[in-house]
Amino acid sequence: MDVVAVFTAYHPDERLAAAVESALLSCTSVIVVDNTPANAESVAPALARARVKVVAHGRNVGLGAALNVAVRELPDAAEAVLFLDQDSTLPPEIVPCLVADLAEPGVGIAAPSPWDPKHERYYCSDAKRTETVSDEEAVITSGMLVRREVLEKVPFDEDMFIDWVDVAFCLDARREGWRIVIDWRLRLPHEIGACAVHAKFGRTVHYSHYPAWRLYWIGRNVSILHRGHFDSGPRALASTLVFIAERLTNTLLFEPKRRTHVPALLRGFRDGFSARVDPRYLPAGAEHRAVRR
Repeated sequence: MDVVAVFTAYHPDERLAAAVESALLSCTSVIVVDNTPANAESVAPALARARVKVVAHGRNVGLGAALNVAVRELPDAAEAVLFLDQDSTLPPEIVPCLVADLAEPGVGIAAPSPWDPKHERYYCSDAKRTETVSDEEAVITSGMLVRREVLEKVPFDEDMFIDWVDVAFCLDARREGWRIVIDWRLRLPHEIGACAVHAKFGRTVHYSHYPAWRLYWIGRNVSILHRGHFDSGPRALASTLVFIAERLTNTLLFEPKRRTHVPALLRGFRDGFSARVDPRYLPAGAEHRAVRR
């Protein structure tokens, strides 16, 4: 299978070049979509090599839009796309095994189990329930291998800008009839930024200390998921409310800047239901494409 690796970049460090090199060992080519604003140093010179294409458009259009740009740049021969983060170093066994998983009937997306190397833990709480392959509702962007046919029918949601883009994409793919699987035998290192371990009331909590603008999009887009991607119903609404309650509680308990972060989270949750965007919560140099399918 002809597999093309896709990276999205935003002010990347030296890890991007290493990640691209690791992808070239398993993939036929690599596409890097650079969301770094034009006034910053370009990544193109550092990645100048055969089988690598850099699309540097000089502005931050968000994750969903950048992924759609990459899909439009795919070569005609590409049969599947492996999406990776700019710091994702690809173990050599990942692609061949995911290609085999994708060969199963009806499978449109196959992914490894994401592993946090810093805290030595799986992100999925049920990661140890099986040692084979299981059907799932959604997977994260980094590491997922997607059939070309899926991408031709299901675009990434550009309105969501950053958080929950992968979950929305997976839910839409499932609605089109495709299966999504995780291969629990495969482990892809993936580090969530600014994650710290806190202990409270006898519990250990892994909390990511994001800036306020990021909490806004987390709150907004979980509302978007319920409103536009989940099948409407009490269970979907309950899961949305539980997530917001947990995130709000952890922000109140562990975030030192709670006076700015709590309002950002709540405002995002509200704006998601009303399909609005508060421009104050766009990162510097960002361009939001308010396009809904």
